[in-house]
Amino acid sequence: MFRILFYTPEIPGNTGNAIRLAAITGAELHLVEPLGFDFEDSKLRRAGLDYHDLAVLRVHPNLEAAWKALQPERVYAFTSDGDTSYTDVAYQPGDVLLFGPESVGLPAEVKNDPHVTARVRLPMLPSLRSLNLANSASIAVYEAWRQHGFAGAQL
Repeated sequence: MFRILFYTPEIPGNTGNAIRLAAITGAELHLVEPLGFDFEDSKLRRAGLDYHDLAVLRVHPNLEAAWKALQPERVYAFTSDGDTSYTDVAYQPGDVLLFGPESVGLPAEVKNDPHVTARVRLPMLPSLRSLNLANSASIAVYEAWRQHGFAGAQL
C-alpha cells in the first residue's frame, strides 16, 4: 500500500512504534542507515511489541540504495517548512512518505532530492519546533489510507 521511509532515525521507540504502524496498516517501513540504535534495543522491541514479524521492514545502507529498491514514482517529504498541507495531497498506493531524523529533520540535500515530489507539512502551533516522528508518520499514513477507504481494513 503506502511506504514509510525514515531517513537515519535516532530514537528506537519511534521506530518501534512505526513497525507497529506498518503492521497494523499494511504499509511498508524502510529505514536508511545509519540508525541511532540496533535492533536488539529493548525500547525498540517494547514499542513494536509482537508486531515485528507482521511488518514489512527493510533497512538500506544509504538513500541511493533506498531509491533503487523503492523505485518511487512519488515521494512526499514531511518537513516543518513544507509548502503543501498533508491533507492537500491525493495519495496513491506505492507513494513514499519520507521523514527525517528526530533531532534535526530532513537535511536540505534530502528535501531537495530529485526523487521528492513535494515537501509536505503537518499543521502545528508556530511556537513549537516539531511533532514526534512516530506520531507524524501515523497521521500521514492514516490520511493516505483514509483517502482509499481504509482498503483491506476491518471497519
